[in-house]
Amino acid sequence: MDILLERTTQGPTVPPLPEILQAREALRLAVARLFAIDDVDLPRRWMWRGDPTGSAELRYGFYRSAELLDAAAGRAAAALEAAGTERTAGSRPLAQATAARWELHGALAGLSDDDLDRPAGDEWSLRQTLAHIVHVQRAYGSFTAWWHARAAEPDFPAEVPDEVGEGFPEEEADGHGSLAEIRERLDTVVDTAAGRLGRFDDDDLAVRARWSGYGVDVGFRLRRMASHLREHTVQVDKTLALLGDQPREVDRLVRLVHGAFGRMEATAFALDPAVAAPAAPIIIAAAAEVSEVVDSLEPA
Repeated sequence: MDILLERTTQGPTVPPLPEILQAREALRLAVARLFAIDDVDLPRRWMWRGDPTGSAELRYGFYRSAELLDAAAGRAAAALEAAGTERTAGSRPLAQATAARWELHGALAGLSDDDLDRPAGDEWSLRQTLAHIVHVQRAYGSFTAWWHARAAEPDFPAEVPDEVGEGFPEEEADGHGSLAEIRERLDTVVDTAAGRLGRFDDDDLAVRARWSGYGVDVGFRLRRMASHLREHTVQVDKTLALLGDQPREVDRLVRLVHGAFGRMEATAFALDPAVAAPAAPIIIAAAAEVSEVVDSLEPA
């Protein structure tokens, strides 16, 4: 954890619901197998539920996976509502951030380490873009916490003083390593911010802060976490287009599955595991259902 975030927020860090972590691993394994399918296989007949009487195409299995995750999101939200669960104000924008995080993962999932440093003309390489994404997401958590911690201070500085960020990681460092390592670093940053800031209430979100020199509040900065991820997901797409990469239909379908997974995860993200418990069996069951669908999709 960044020392600034640790120093300016109350602990302990609330971890994600364990079933969320299990579902993420199930998704990772499923996606690896989905990428083994080629576009030419998509029109092939698929015996959905093992029933030979139907005429579904194999491509429907991708959409079915997304449907299962979206249905689970609805059931999880209903289960939390039935249990009387009330989201904290801080957890709401952080839930949006995790949905945006999975949209980005969907854009990256089919790439390799070799793609990271391919020159893109005057534009950033993918490694530079990802370093920036992780670094700024880290800054949103840490420096938002700093603004919040000085709520009672009478002054409102035009920017964060240099000494506050002393020891904060350099942007380049957040792009070191393999693509898997960078993506894991992003997950740690987003999860840790949620674990420290998700408990904020409405008064906490109203604390004054700054963003790019503008006077805003803490809630604005938390909402920027999702928006920033979306901005640079678009940049990743633009860079890949500059590099001449044309995604397969399978790549596009896998990306849809990631988006649906993010919507499901968002229902219980940034909540204390004890509070989110009613959603746990629904999330883990959905991950298992998707795995079963993928089992039946693999070409013979």
